Amino acid sequence: MQNFDPSRAIQDYLVFGEFGDVNPSITDSSTYTFLSADKMEEIFEREIEGCFLYSRHWNPSDKYLADALARMEDTEAAQVSASGMGAINCTILQICSAGDEIVSSHTIYGGTYALFKNFLPRFGVNTKFVDITNLEEVKNAINGKTKIFYCETISNPLLEIANIPELSKIAKEAGIKLVVDNTFSPMIVSPKRLGADIVIHSMTKYINGTSDCVAGCVCSTKEFIDSLYDVNTGASMLLGPVLDSFRASSILKNLHSLHIRMQRHSRNAMYFSKGFLKLGVKVYYPGLPQHKGHELITSMMNEGMGYSGMVSIDTGDADKAKKLMVKMQEEMVGYLAVSLGYFKTLFSAPSHSTSSEIPEDVQEKIGLGKGLVRFSLGLDNDIAMSFERVKKCLKEIDLI
Repeated sequence: MQNFDPSRAIQDYLVFGEFGDVNPSITDSSTYTFLSADKMEEIFEREIEGCFLYSRHWNPSDKYLADALARMEDTEAAQVSASGMGAINCTILQICSAGDEIVSSHTIYGGTYALFKNFLPRFGVNTKFVDITNLEEVKNAINGKTKIFYCETISNPLLEIANIPELSKIAKEAGIKLVVDNTFSPMIVSPKRLGADIVIHSMTKYINGTSDCVAGCVCSTKEFIDSLYDVNTGASMLLGPVLDSFRASSILKNLHSLHIRMQRHSRNAMYFSKGFLKLGVKVYYPGLPQHKGHELITSMMNEGMGYSGMVSIDTGDADKAKKLMVKMQEEMVGYLAVSLGYFKTLFSAPSHSTSSEIPEDVQEKIGLGKGLVRFSLGLDNDIAMSFERVKKCLKEIDLI
């Protein structure tokens, strides 16, 4: 276990509003004034503490949130964006040029897969997809053109575990960047402390936690974050995925309860997983000793946060998956909806929703069945009652 407490790092981050507010003031401005023309000229060249030029560069509300996120991930700096995909795009395009290659885990979010497989080749950037659990396959995929190895700490939706320390060694030997999407495991795992160069989140999910906005972030060295905002060559500067200051302020407030929420999400997911196991339902959850990545993630975890709130089960076929989800919504288990990290339980069938961008033959190859149902466990206080409702639904579709 790592001796690091992300919640303490955020707790010790005190920011006061201009009138001593315990919540920092929201700066509702797109542009900022200067008393000196020379100072305006200077800020175009470099960041100046306490000075802001234009909200596509920086604004105070975004910077307050970014600084808190850097503390959470124990990185030198961070940058926030208007979506998780915005964060991924800016990171990739800052590092890669035409002719470069990416090596990526084959089990990743469908939108990321589509970006790598379908969109980036239009600009001369190609991707090799590999089995994240096979380190020899990872090594063999890297060549002189490779610039990035990309993975998710806990993969979407099969919940495979990335061996970040070993992947970091491989990346450093090859002189490439290890980029880790930590969306499923904020506070649970701290990828930078394990050797990752860049950590990405879709803050839409757990970090915000209320399913009322879309946002993303990149956490890394100050040098890399500064490069994203270079006025001439910075991907974030020039592509412009700016997070609204009101949303940034709202997310910062929610960030302070993240550790409590992750503990409850994880506790509820463990309860469901053990219940599925007892019923003989095929279940994927890294908190179970039966999960092939259990020992690995246990060795990488921060103490006390659990194993995340994501659970997947295999119902066997698409028809059963659809019937089960409809019945669970009718029984008020939660919502048939994509995304995750909400305070109510969400469930979806990734094969024909969040992973539908992955071709069917590839889904079959990586073990993503049409009957897979992914749960994002909510914050239910009476989790036993919720699971009894699920059992009723499983009986009604003859799965148990």
